Amino acid sequence: MENKVSFKELLNSETPVLIDFTATWCGPCRMMAPVLEDVKKQLGDKATIVKVDIDRNSAFAGSMGIQGVPTFVLFKKGKEEWRHVGMISGPQLKGVIEKHA
Repeated sequence: MENKVSFKELLNSETPVLIDFTATWCGPCRMMAPVLEDVKKQLGDKATIVKVDIDRNSAFAGSMGIQGVPTFVLFKKGKEEWRHVGMISGPQLKGVIEKHA
């Protein structure tokens, strides 16, 4: 049985957590999906990657100051460590996450 972890607990973890703010109607978001999958495979359990649909979670996206998609926000120990709006290459993304791992 899988342990359920609250979103707050997840963001406060020692492991870096990358939130991918996305939307189903966003072309660049769809183009980033395979890049994120590849980065996740390469990193394994060194990081957690979470997708958040801004249309389904508009209050949370608003509270995070999300104004465009895709937006990537990296947390570690509850603190925002990095933010990027727009597309990014897999190697760049992997490098940022590994820097904070």
